Amino acid sequence: MTTSPPRLFSLEFFPARTPEGIDKLRATRRQVAQLKPAFCSVTFGAGGSTRDGTLSTVLDFRAEGMQGVPHLSCMGGSRESIGEVLAQYKAHGIRHVVALRGDHPSGSGDVGDLRFASELVAFIRRETGDWFKIDVAAYPECHPQARSAQDDLVAFRRKVDAGADSAITQYFYNPDAYWHFVDACRGAGVSVPIVPGIMPISSFSKLARFSDMCGAEIPRWIRKQLEGYGDDIASIRAFGLDVVTELADGLLARGAPGLHFYTLNQAALTTTIWQRLGI
Repeated sequence: MTTSPPRLFSLEFFPARTPEGIDKLRATRRQVAQLKPAFCSVTFGAGGSTRDGTLSTVLDFRAEGMQGVPHLSCMGGSRESIGEVLAQYKAHGIRHVVALRGDHPSGSGDVGDLRFASELVAFIRRETGDWFKIDVAAYPECHPQARSAQDDLVAFRRKVDAGADSAITQYFYNPDAYWHFVDACRGAGVSVPIVPGIMPISSFSKLARFSDMCGAEIPRWIRKQLEGYGDDIASIRAFGLDVVTELADGLLARGAPGLHFYTLNQAALTTTIWQRLGI
């Protein structure tokens, strides 16, 4: 009899850049520590623009008793600079990273030495062997720059073949897209865990802006409902909590290997969903 691996519930944050943001993130860390997440990942700015902030934030989570997991992106970086970051992470005993292509640094046309996340994963494996557990990104609704769903699947498989251990998806609100993507991956021989990304809804304007940038679809019925609330923040959040909790609950019921919450450095909505799910 085989036993399934434990489900992992994790959270994502970004490095704060202002004194107010630092204070807010400190309070958020203390709140989410009570949830006992499997890990808290921290984003890495375009071209390494938050390199020091990413590491210091990871270490702040560690100081609160949680596992901090840094992101690492290759866009705009040299092999030397990426190698320096990996050495820095190793020196601090970090054993888990999220490897991403990342965005172009603003105002720079230099893509760097490594053009794709698959090349970054291969570089990490060459430089560090099996020191790191490596998560990569997955796109159930297709990467916005992919020419087709088939091309997107091939790109995802390259990352896994290069040495990725598991994947975290872009957020979505259509569970059928996630399950179709998982089925396509299994059909292509890709067996790594694919953890759904979950985005709580606090503001319709922010959600619409994020979704336009990353290619995540807001189903028409959700969009229309949110538009109808206008500036009624309380109703937007209450509706969002119901929608996202139902989505997450359904994913877990069908066997998703965990959930990864995009917190936007806020604790309240994620904590409420977490408690409603009983995790």
